[in-house]
Amino acid sequence: MGTCVACGTESKLISDAVSACVACLRAGDEVALETAQDRHRRARVEFGLPSETPTDKSGKVCDLCVRTCRIGLNKHGYCGVRKNTGVQLEGGDEKRARVSAYHDHLPTNCVADWVCPGSSECGYPEFSYREGAEVGYTNLAVFYEACSFDCLFCQNWHYRNSSMRPGGVSPGGIAHAVNERTACICYFGGDPGPQAGHALEVSRTARRNNPDRILRICWETNGSARPTVLDEMVQLSLESGGCIKFDLKAFDENIHEALCGISNSRTLANFVRACKRIPERPDPPLVVASTLLVPGYVDAQEVGAIARFIAEIDPNIPYSLLAFHPDFKMTDLPPTSRRHAEEAIEAARKAGLTRLNIGNIHTLGNEY
Repeated sequence: MGTCVACGTESKLISDAVSACVACLRAGDEVALETAQDRHRRARVEFGLPSETPTDKSGKVCDLCVRTCRIGLNKHGYCGVRKNTGVQLEGGDEKRARVSAYHDHLPTNCVADWVCPGSSECGYPEFSYREGAEVGYTNLAVFYEACSFDCLFCQNWHYRNSSMRPGGVSPGGIAHAVNERTACICYFGGDPGPQAGHALEVSRTARRNNPDRILRICWETNGSARPTVLDEMVQLSLESGGCIKFDLKAFDENIHEALCGISNSRTLANFVRACKRIPERPDPPLVVASTLLVPGYVDAQEVGAIARFIAEIDPNIPYSLLAFHPDFKMTDLPPTSRRHAEEAIEAARKAGLTRLNIGNIHTLGNEY
């Protein structure tokens, strides 16, 4: 049972990690918003990560993501992998990155599996080896161990333990893991954004080493990369039959900042930017959206707003609602309930979207 610092409301849908209710966040209550930001600062200190976006006036600028860090001498950027050595910014570049990779058998539990050439009939035969699930093939899952966001509900938060470590893996070290049964490469994390230069080089190397065959390039991202970098990501997916999966965490900017530590303005703008390329290859879907249904915060009202935003661009963009399970700093919330999921999917439908899905359905709880 949590208590809102602003209005005093008590509810099991108020997490101590935020210490504010969704109503006060939507209203822009200053106490609620500042308390949430303080929780973000505390969460980062535990891992030795910068508590806020670096703004050193004499520092070097990193503009790979929305943070646009000004990194002081011998200091790290917000993501933890970029460092000002005095000569240049190092880490997370085209040469080496904090990253790990593994082969995942297809069909796999992908955000886009229901519209992906690896698990569905979409894209066959130009971009898929089989009409249906690509049984016998694998996805090379590439996990980037850094992020430009600070989501208090992060389901993959363990990457924080390695973001600040020196060293890393070369693009060739990842690209050479592609074999004759690899049908796609998917970059996720954390987020590939802070180390996108490395991921782009992996992609180019892998495709150059494997010409004249299907090798899809996919991304799962918070969408906060520099727009020109996003363009390169989208282009690789467009050419290869892959997709870019945007995690639209919230629509209300105050809720987004409270949960993720930063505005969603770049994400929404980049989503619109990527969607402009959809007509160039309608099948398989180039852009897929998803939202994690965080109890008490990402409710049907929030999903409805996201869905209206998507529908105004193209009502046929696939949208998947993902079940939340208690993790990282929000272990005091219950799992997403079936009622929550049903209300959210109905809100998305009423907003005009035609291709809807509930993911991770096996984790849904019975109580709200």
